[in-house]
Amino acid sequence: QVQLVESGGGLVPAGGSLRLSCAGSGRTFSTDTMGWFRQAPGKEREFVSSITWNGGRTYYADSVKGRFTISRDNAKRTVYLRMNSLKPEDTAIYYCAADPSRSYNYDRSYAYNYWGQGTPVTVSS
Repeated sequence: QVQLVESGGGLVPAGGSLRLSCAGSGRTFSTDTMGWFRQAPGKEREFVSSITWNGGRTYYADSVKGRFTISRDNAKRTVYLRMNSLKPEDTAIYYCAADPSRSYNYDRSYAYNYWGQGTPVTVSS
């Protein structure tokens, strides 16, 4: 059974930090583009960040650039999202996703075949 399982979410005050993890199982993800998306209440799911299969390239939404850092450890089949200087507007469910085709549409949810169940992040003001 192919799974992506996120962890690390929680409640944090504004200005605080969290590190999200996404552990894959059931298949190798080492050649996939991996991404993080988020969905706030009443809003559509939006792109946060992605990383190429070897970590050579990373991409960020403008809203998180300079505050979030994506990384991966293929030996552990795990992708991370380090989130610093968190703001109340970062409050959302954060989802991990995998794109085996490694398409150029790294910021589009339809490019990703596998999704985790999400982990909630709440930033208090």
